[in-house]
Amino acid sequence: MNRKKFLGSLTLLSVLPSAALTKSKDIPGQFSESVKTIKPKRLKEGDTLGIICPGSFITEEELNDTIENISKLGFKAKYSNNVLAKKGYLAGEDKLRTDDLNNMFEDDEVNGIICARGGYGCARILPYIDYSIIKNNPKVIFGYSDITALLIAIYKKTGLVCFHGPVGISTFNEFSTKYFRNVLMETPNELELISEILEEKSDDLAYAIDIISEGSAEGLLTGGNLSIVASLMGTPYEIDLAGKILFLEEVGEEPYRIDRMLTQILMSGNIDKLKGIALGVFSDCESDETNPGFDESFTLKEVLLDRLAKLGIPVIYGLSFGHVSNKFTLPLGVNAKLDTDTKSLFLLESSVQ
Repeated sequence: MNRKKFLGSLTLLSVLPSAALTKSKDIPGQFSESVKTIKPKRLKEGDTLGIICPGSFITEEELNDTIENISKLGFKAKYSNNVLAKKGYLAGEDKLRTDDLNNMFEDDEVNGIICARGGYGCARILPYIDYSIIKNNPKVIFGYSDITALLIAIYKKTGLVCFHGPVGISTFNEFSTKYFRNVLMETPNELELISEILEEKSDDLAYAIDIISEGSAEGLLTGGNLSIVASLMGTPYEIDLAGKILFLEEVGEEPYRIDRMLTQILMSGNIDKLKGIALGVFSDCESDETNPGFDESFTLKEVLLDRLAKLGIPVIYGLSFGHVSNKFTLPLGVNAKLDTDTKSLFLLESSVQ
């Protein structure tokens, strides 16, 4: 999975107190998706967003970009002195990244949490997060790509609705900003998410909306990056697919790898109770012409048809989310409807309170 960049905002602060890197204590229902859903408070202009790097590191320039992006959205920014930490491809030691996450949830000055970038590393800290702090201090947290691991784990273990949306170094264009505000700053009882292809991508088949399997279905929305969702299968953090609308996106993976990851999900159990699949844009996911994995290959769309069309549920490809400029903000844990006739995803309830 290739990793993209994020965006940000203003102010700064503080060295946050740290705790020992120990596995989190169990909380009731921590591995059950029957836990009560918790909706965070909606964001308001003037609120403070805490910037964290739970996976890979960012540069000082990327931190400034994140701060600027946050400021343009009308928020202030807060971050610890660990925010520019670096250890190999990680944003510092696992302990530092875990502490920053725990402390941002516990900090009363912080109204929401933005992950500065994805990369890799979120899965490493999942066993050490203090989920009781999150459950007792629910607030908006958002990001995508590698952040998928964090969002899925938090939702599964606490019931907190989390958000698959831009990261700090993302491009907050008009489209992405609109849906960010619709989902995180407003409380509509129903919201139709209407995809929009950038004009310069109109001839790119990877961005074309295709119906893999027709139909309409309702269920709880969950998902994220395909490789992360697949990697969590067989762990305490795997998604229970029963009754879900699963959304998936990917970047930089050849068709045979997409095939392998989808096959893993299909074999994971409860697939027969899945309600529908909403696929975003799979960027740069055709066979590598210069160094292909195989001399002969299926196309991406052929793999998706082969693996998903036989499930007997609605499946649509090309919705506006993933490693693309136009991004929906998608809540994990709210009721949604997928309709291939309108080529739309509907949120059937507010995501925040």
